[in-house]
Amino acid sequence: MYHTWMRYFTPSPAHHALGLVCLGVGLQHGTLPAVGPRTLDHHVAVIIGAGSGWYTGADGRTHTVTAPALIWITPGITHHYGADPATGWDESFVDFTGPATDTYTRLGYIEPTRPVVPLSDAAAARTTVGRIARAARRGNPLLEVETGAAVHELLVTLRRARADTNADGDPVLKALSRDACRPLTITEHAARHGMTPTELRNAVRNGAGCSPKDYLLGIRLGRAKELLAATDLPVAAVARRVGYHDPAYFSRIFTRRVGTPPVVFRKQQSHTVHGGWSDQIPDPDDPPTITT
Repeated sequence: MYHTWMRYFTPSPAHHALGLVCLGVGLQHGTLPAVGPRTLDHHVAVIIGAGSGWYTGADGRTHTVTAPALIWITPGITHHYGADPATGWDESFVDFTGPATDTYTRLGYIEPTRPVVPLSDAAAARTTVGRIARAARRGNPLLEVETGAAVHELLVTLRRARADTNADGDPVLKALSRDACRPLTITEHAARHGMTPTELRNAVRNGAGCSPKDYLLGIRLGRAKELLAATDLPVAAVARRVGYHDPAYFSRIFTRRVGTPPVVFRKQQSHTVHGGWSDQIPDPDDPPTITT
């Protein structure tokens, strides 16, 4: 016995130009029939919230699937999967496509070589799928944009829910973030963690989807933007604050990555911050009281 609910969509070329579109969503549970063998031309995220089953890929290897888990279906890859006929499983799925999938794959959010991914918890992902299901009501004029935006959110949620991700964040990435504005080389950063530069590169690539250099640069430039927008510090002082002893080099790298020189960015963004700049992330559900 099983129960199935699903909807499929056909986004227009204009919606495809947004980079990511949802093609379908489904919620199923019970002793579902096996899927495949089949090959698709788009991606599917299959989230198993309860129960167990199996997955067989193009290489003929069969993987045990135990909830909570994620099954990645990627274009052009023959696959075959199903729930344990004795226990069944609780499944939700989202079909999607678009050029942004290539970038998400490079960043490690979609893993074609890892079709079965253990999750620490499927609740947040199922909540996002539920949002897509509610948007799928007949006659919703925002359907394509609303569901496409939710697919972006789903990919982030699934990345965060991976069982191999520390709930408090990757300790290497946290330490790099803390030390990002210190004038240290990649080799020196690696040594501080008892790692070789190659090991550090692999750790950052797996955790953040980029090189240590790009990860550190993003943090440094973000801090530099804050200082340029909220203080009157000279550009040379801003450069030193974020780890660059050579102001000219800082200006070149800032201009190349941001698209405008530091002085121009300051003119565009600068404003007086009464009471000082806050390092506390505000709670949107509890905004501060404004007094005059």
